[in-house]
Amino acid sequence: MVTAAISRGETDASPTRARILVVGGGYVGMYTALHLQRLLRAELRRGAVEIVVVTPEPYMTYQPFLPEAAAGNISPRHVVVPLRRVLGGCTIVIGEVKAVDHAKRSATVVTLATEEEAAGPVEVGYDELVLAAGSISRTLPVPGLADHGIGFKTVEEAIGLRNHVIEQMDIASSTRDPAIRDAALTFVFVGGGFAGVEALGELEDMARYTARYYHNIRPEDLKWVLVEASDRILPEVGEEMGRYTVRELRARNIDVRLETRLESCADRVAVLSDGSRFPTRTVVWTAGVKPAPVIAATDLPLNERGRVRCTARLGVEGVEHAWAAGDAAAVPDVTAEEPGKECAPNAQHALRQSRVLAENIAASLRGRPLKEYAHKYAGSVASLGLHKGVAHVYGRKLKGYPAWFMHRTYHLSRIPTFNRKARVMAEWTLAGLFKREIVSLGSLEHPRAEFEQAAGPPSPPPDQAVTSDSSPGGKDSPEPGRAPGPGGARGVEESGGAGNEGDAADTGGADGNGSTKNAGPNPD
Repeated sequence: MVTAAISRGETDASPTRARILVVGGGYVGMYTALHLQRLLRAELRRGAVEIVVVTPEPYMTYQPFLPEAAAGNISPRHVVVPLRRVLGGCTIVIGEVKAVDHAKRSATVVTLATEEEAAGPVEVGYDELVLAAGSISRTLPVPGLADHGIGFKTVEEAIGLRNHVIEQMDIASSTRDPAIRDAALTFVFVGGGFAGVEALGELEDMARYTARYYHNIRPEDLKWVLVEASDRILPEVGEEMGRYTVRELRARNIDVRLETRLESCADRVAVLSDGSRFPTRTVVWTAGVKPAPVIAATDLPLNERGRVRCTARLGVEGVEHAWAAGDAAAVPDVTAEEPGKECAPNAQHALRQSRVLAENIAASLRGRPLKEYAHKYAGSVASLGLHKGVAHVYGRKLKGYPAWFMHRTYHLSRIPTFNRKARVMAEWTLAGLFKREIVSLGSLEHPRAEFEQAAGPPSPPPDQAVTSDSSPGGKDSPEPGRAPGPGGARGVEESGGAGNEGDAADTGGADGNGSTKNAGPNPD
């Protein structure tokens, strides 16, 4: 049952109060709710309108800064925006919408308290529906991908990848097996869109710096491979800038494989369509996105890509009182010369769509005419590591330091709240004065491991460690080099110093789930 946020007995929309249900708390969800609480301030004050935001996480992740968070340039806390602080006029429900029956104006919601109460999902009624559920990683049936692949769409994945890369360097530094060392120092990234290229560029930059603190690892010992199914990377910045990016990455000893697919990564071996094989312990999948599963669990019209069919006014096609925008919405691009073209699912459109969406919902409640969403594509910027980048904005092409500086300046202006802007700026300033942090906090993923080992039964003496089969290679022999018990090595291993395979339109992601970076005027 949805307690606290939506009290018992009040899950249906009140006949005297219009309930606006926002599904998702990403780009579109947060910004739409933010604009709505400003536009409907008077209605909210007198209780005529209620805005309910249902989201799996209590924060919005500013995706463009995930690569810098993975590289340690920005604290993970500063790339997320707490929804309860920003959306003070809204009701925030931490949970997931599993299905929507718009004919009945009802959504099935599962919250964190559902299992505790053993009451099952809650049916939440509404008057206006905003679908802003965003997208998830679009994977392919590649053998071994589900077992060994790593995504790059959440702040948890970004920090986990950083810890993983440094952990692999620790393994390579301490092993005497050359095969293990080579596999640990090989990193394969699949997908040549913004997410893959920026994550690869930032992490390679970080790992190259970190290698100076290892006595037996040189930067050239690390092998980085970028796999892209099409004939170029970063299509949003143009063909010329895409070719420059390939040259820049290859100059840094990064193996860029174009028109190549990942065929398998089973048994920790990445097998490519060109016949290459790379024993590796790291496969990062960034090859496209697809709409969130809840979109398919609605009675709303969808297109062939599984996105909600929308009009230029951001209403669902042929349906009243239902709206959508962002990654999950197929919005016609009225500025395009090509008829039938849709807005790309990226941050540039998502931020602007949220403002128009909120204005149209407010106008609909007040019986006023609606307006169409129209925005001509402004261009894109991308970071390739510290002081390196590419940009194609309003027809102008930049590369190197100017593009990197534009990338930082633009996204600093776009991240919500002055609080976050100030914190990010302070971290960049301090990073210019002190050395990088190279600490791996892998134990954060298993914080109870050490306590469980301490509280568990004592380990047997060495002469009793092998109980059932003491012969060499016996089944009950403990794994060499691994202590018995649930615990493991501590996550802080070593520190030093003081201080795709998809369509171009699906490469990014914007609604709190993608990593596409775009330039344009600030909608705020």
